[in-house]
Amino acid sequence: MATGWAQDGAVQDQIDDTVDEAVQRARNKLPKGVSLTHCEECEVQIPEARRKAVPGVHLCVNCQEAHDRAEAGDSSYNRRGSKDSQLR
Repeated sequence: MATGWAQDGAVQDQIDDTVDEAVQRARNKLPKGVSLTHCEECEVQIPEARRKAVPGVHLCVNCQEAHDRAEAGDSSYNRRGSKDSQLR
């Protein structure tokens, strides 16, 4: 199939790179280190089951959900960098 200037497999390479980078970003967001016994935001006790399930956890479920919602609002990541998105 003719793809212009793109090399064979370039589209699949871009898809693979996008997936790999998304996985790496998700892994980087995972907590690290020792879990706290109390939430660093609201100081509510973090249940032992949560501390075991998520090693390195620093937030209770409610505070983590709020943090995740706030972070999800930032969707400015654009791998393709189309001309339209660069003009905005």
